Amino acid sequence: MPRMTRFIHIAAAAALLLAACAPATPAAPADKLAEIMARGTLIVSTDPAYPPQSELNPGGQRPADTKCTADQKTAAELTGFDIDTAVAIARGLGVEACFVTPAWDLITAGNWADRWDISVGSMTVTPERMQALYFAQPYYTTPAAAFVHQDNTTFSTPADLSGKNVGVCTACTYEAFLNGTLQIPGETINFVVQGATVKGYDTDSTALEDLALGDGVRLDAVITAQPTGQGFINDGKPLKQLGEPVYFEYLAPAIDKKSSLDPVSFVKKVTEIVLSLHTNGTLKGLSEKYYGADLTSAAGSFDVDGLKQFP
Repeated sequence: MPRMTRFIHIAAAAALLLAACAPATPAAPADKLAEIMARGTLIVSTDPAYPPQSELNPGGQRPADTKCTADQKTAAELTGFDIDTAVAIARGLGVEACFVTPAWDLITAGNWADRWDISVGSMTVTPERMQALYFAQPYYTTPAAAFVHQDNTTFSTPADLSGKNVGVCTACTYEAFLNGTLQIPGETINFVVQGATVKGYDTDSTALEDLALGDGVRLDAVITAQPTGQGFINDGKPLKQLGEPVYFEYLAPAIDKKSSLDPVSFVKKVTEIVLSLHTNGTLKGLSEKYYGADLTSAAGSFDVDGLKQFP
């Protein structure tokens, strides 16, 4: 064999040997669920100032072995019903829950550009939001209620707030309620408050703080989740609930329809996990821990298939 030919054969054999020994390139994830499982973390959007659903935990210690990136918070750094629910969902997936805190209107708008995987943030299922988001099985229900300053003697029912200054979180169902546009599957809404001047806030807590400044000083009332308003009262804020709740809402995990990877199997897996958390009593226990009552039972029987979200 000529020397040059023999050299070429040896070089080719060496190249084949190196190729065989080289580590295989990981296959690209097939869908959103596969991406999360491969990453080992579930990135959850939440509100850092929405007690008792979610808030910062001042004494929380970030674990040294966390997989969460530096710009994400660990479960230890937050506390609340939504936080513990998200952790339970992540545990069902076998991954770690990591949290980010974007503005609420960015979450409800969808088109998240893969910055987070899921919202576990007490989001109400509505037809409007279903245009941009998929919803998994609801994990609890909550009454929406009006709150006024404790010194107020003018109002006796929520209907008395017609034409008044009412604070709500921007892009929340409470804003849609005051605008007369709210729709909730399975619920008939009675729009008892007419012509209110709606004042939007970044979060319910900010609106409640303004209301606590005095009767009519900045606001006449705030409409929010009943447990959130009651939590402020329990913390010594000078507020009181006005009459009966104005409606009830189903709160569910939400997932972006415009994820770069197909999210449908992920949505279905989250529904499976949430249903198991209803069945084994985990959600009931968390509700009793944070609210002193079971707010989860009706959510467990909600017919999520009836939403007909998938082709």
